[in-house]
Amino acid sequence: MMVEKGSPQQMSPRTARQRRNDRLVAGLVVGVVSAMLGLTFASAELYDLFCRATGYNGTTRVAGAAPKTVSDRTVKVRFDANVAPGLPWRFEAEHAEIELKLGETAEVYYTIRNVSGRDTAGIASYNVQPEIAGSFFNKIQCFCFTEQTLKAGESRQEPVVFFVDPAMLADVDAQRVRTITLSYTFNPVKAPVKPLAAVGTGVKLE
Repeated sequence: MMVEKGSPQQMSPRTARQRRNDRLVAGLVVGVVSAMLGLTFASAELYDLFCRATGYNGTTRVAGAAPKTVSDRTVKVRFDANVAPGLPWRFEAEHAEIELKLGETAEVYYTIRNVSGRDTAGIASYNVQPEIAGSFFNKIQCFCFTEQTLKAGESRQEPVVFFVDPAMLADVDAQRVRTITLSYTFNPVKAPVKPLAAVGTGVKLE
């Protein structure tokens, strides 16, 4: 019987191994690419969680309660309120700045007002400056990262409860900080698209 060139009978063990290795490498590449795509979609959320956990990039930390010790050392905290283009709101803090002791709990109210003739929604992000103070600025209560919807002409007050950790005094660079700026920015939230059945088209969604 004649054996055609390239048939399995003529395939050397080395060639078979090479093909198995090629398939293995291809599978690994596909797996790595899939993992990278997954991380790309999750990166924004993971980055936000990382920043809030570590105070990186000027992001404040979240605390369940204030520390038990209060230092005699004080620090000034300034409050900055901003509204991104496209959101017809007025946004301001009740105080331009306050002075408090390290470890002391403070509560400051922000006022938001919808100055348009329609319902609008916004969501606030924040950071602190200088960035090194982020890991020592702890919030107990905050309205950030929560969608706020205001009716036409409606106003609302939202509290921020926070403290500056006395551990800042143990950091060679952070202990020099005398003034911290807490900055908020409200960004517009687009209204969700209503299903066809919800806008009176008569189409029933299964």
